[in-house]
Amino acid sequence: MVLATRSNMQVLSDLSNNVHLLLERYKKLEEENARLKEDAERQRQELIRTHSELVELQQKNRRLATANALSAAESNEDALKRINALIAQVDRAINALRR
Repeated sequence: MVLATRSNMQVLSDLSNNVHLLLERYKKLEEENARLKEDAERQRQELIRTHSELVELQQKNRRLATANALSAAESNEDALKRINALIAQVDRAINALRR
């Protein structure tokens, strides 16, 4: 009967140790889970911020493209006016030579 008692005591001790180890592991996993949730939230916020920045830059790019297109159109119009003025000068010179 004494051997059985020691064996039972050993089983209880082992069980107690295992429960203690499981509780420690559970606590560490809870801490890791909380840390991972915080990391995920930070990354989600960073993604939102980066997306907003991307949208803002895309809008700025569209505005600049529009401004460049308008500027090029004005430059083309100015160049066309200058060419027409030169043609008119040449025409006047030719007419003056014909007289």
